[in-house]
Amino acid sequence: MKLANRVNTLTPSSTLAISAKAKELKQQGFDVIGLGVGEPDFNTPAYIIEAAKSAMDNGQTKYTPTGGVAELKTTIAKKFSEDNSLNYESNEIIVTTGAKHALFTLFQAILNDGDEVIVPAPYWVSYPEQIKLAGGKPVFVPALEENNFKLSPEQLEGAITAKTKGIIINSPSNPTGMMYTKEELQKIGDVCLKNDLLIISDEIYEKLIYTDDKHISIAQLSSELKDQTVIINGVSKSHAMTGWRIGYAAGPEPIIKAMTNHASHATSNPTSIAQYAALAAYEAEFDPTVQMRKTFSERLEKLYQLLIDIPGISCKKPNGAFYLFPNVKEAAEMNGFQTVDDWVEALLEEEKVALVPGSGFGAPDNVRLSYATSIDILEEAAKRIKRFVINNQA
Repeated sequence: MKLANRVNTLTPSSTLAISAKAKELKQQGFDVIGLGVGEPDFNTPAYIIEAAKSAMDNGQTKYTPTGGVAELKTTIAKKFSEDNSLNYESNEIIVTTGAKHALFTLFQAILNDGDEVIVPAPYWVSYPEQIKLAGGKPVFVPALEENNFKLSPEQLEGAITAKTKGIIINSPSNPTGMMYTKEELQKIGDVCLKNDLLIISDEIYEKLIYTDDKHISIAQLSSELKDQTVIINGVSKSHAMTGWRIGYAAGPEPIIKAMTNHASHATSNPTSIAQYAALAAYEAEFDPTVQMRKTFSERLEKLYQLLIDIPGISCKKPNGAFYLFPNVKEAAEMNGFQTVDDWVEALLEEEKVALVPGSGFGAPDNVRLSYATSIDILEEAAKRIKRFVINNQA
């Protein structure tokens, strides 16, 4: 059987590929350190788990409205008001099966064949694939390392064509951990308003920031920008609920309505039990990110210092998320490899350390390391990487 063109154009996930190889080596008995995982290593807080149990005991196991239960949407609206000074009505919010599904459904709702979406590189691996699945065209614009991996308004202006429908802003970023300042967002927003571009603002890491910088949503800068922005968020990172699959989008009512209509034929509602767990997550006074931020901040400091001490490796220190995105091109060349991908593969084979090559994120000179693991493991990983670089100098 001949497969559909839309799936034949998809690029395999570099994250999954390296994870599969690491898993294979582990099954062979090797001591593999995997730094590719994109989720907190904390368990979901007990009060959230208890809320899910109560939901099941109380019979909240049936279909819900496609866009989410009313109580959760109200609580999400309250979260936006308190955290971001943004006011949304329930009909401007959709709850989805994870933030990834919110993005997928949004692209399905807004893109026609040939529509372009500007994707600053480095980018999260699923952005371009989801755009292609909706018939759109991802337009990659390099957010340069010397500018802390952030897109300039001049670069944005230069990438706009008659077919441009929107732009993705991810702050804090996966894979770089970098954040846009209020001033930088305002300048990008001015370009978007001038050219009538929809802004897709992925804010899934907003709670995981380790500097004094405050998270700013581009939607809160003006009512005009709010009207041209769809915010994507969820509880996966903030509440260690990756497996619960609850995300959401907030934006103009016509877009949210179209997304809800699409979801009604794709997934129906997100899992009812997980929705009530997310409701408890947002209603509780306890903030699990306090401990997560403290722990991740300590790990960031340790791993960053260890990495920049390795010959041929340089690294921009991130503001948030839980990734480092060092440039290892010089180290790869020192070790006699033509590409960073080859270097990553050899590192896994020789030292059993699994990193994600930056080529999958649109940055072939870099690698992504997750510090969502213990300091002992991070120290051992850095020791192995340093040994590999030094022992294999050409």
